[in-house]
Amino acid sequence: MQRKRKRYDPDVPAGILSVNKPEGQTSAQVVAKIKNALNAKKVGHTGTLDPFATGIVICCINQATKLSQFFLEGDKTYEGVLHLGIATDTQDRTGKTIYQQDPKCSEHDISEAFKQFTGTIEQSPPTFSALKHKGEPLYRLARKGQPVQKPPRQVHIYELVILSINIPFIKFKLKCSSGTYVRTICADIGQRLGCGGHLKELIRVESCGYTLDDTLTYEQIAEMASQKKLKSNIVPVANVLKNVPKIVATPDIKKRILNGKKILKSNFSQDNLNQENILQIITPDNILLAVIRYQEMSEECKVIRMGLSE
Repeated sequence: MQRKRKRYDPDVPAGILSVNKPEGQTSAQVVAKIKNALNAKKVGHTGTLDPFATGIVICCINQATKLSQFFLEGDKTYEGVLHLGIATDTQDRTGKTIYQQDPKCSEHDISEAFKQFTGTIEQSPPTFSALKHKGEPLYRLARKGQPVQKPPRQVHIYELVILSINIPFIKFKLKCSSGTYVRTICADIGQRLGCGGHLKELIRVESCGYTLDDTLTYEQIAEMASQKKLKSNIVPVANVLKNVPKIVATPDIKKRILNGKKILKSNFSQDNLNQENILQIITPDNILLAVIRYQEMSEECKVIRMGLSE
């Protein structure tokens, strides 16, 4: 018997919904819930948040999935709790204890250790992570007893502030670049202090300009969906990228975008090109036509066309 194709709601607009993910849910489960609640054709998240963590997961809906890369590349802010004295194989509370020692460090020692992890730092990704080796996620290899250590990479820590110290627990706030593993910072600080440590709690409080105040809980989503009000809470695609400047397309640029022709740096004024390396191209009535990204040494721009017909 042939399976019936699910019919999607054609009136679901392109845009984003920010969800306050509860503990125990994966980012993929968040996406599935939003897709089901909206009956949308396409939904994708903009950065994995571990199941034990909570906080902002931004879901891109329909054509807005084309913009997910800008959220993946964006800065994020977290609040967390470092548990000193216990190191785990996953670097968080879900793992097995591999080292344990009574933390005998002073508050001064802790403060000095935290200072070592600001600015641009080298970080070795954890062996329990979603990064892949020969097509297989590292966490699966680690669970098989075949851990693979990826080479260190640079990440940037803009801010790392201690909020409270109640040994063995250190509450902190962290603002970082994309690709940063907060649990690895906790493990590295514990190692620096000589007693080990792991990430006990984590909440993502900000992502690319969106905060917890912009999110909906599962309960709110379910209620709005039942009242047919959820679609009205989607941030329109032209307003999604808060930190990316907009310019109104000239008739020539609009024609080039709609016809799939090349867009050159010389098509824009020098003032635009000096400010940002990403621009949103909109119509006078704020319809997003495309997002362009240009490089210093190239005349051509990479164009992400939104596929709009007007």
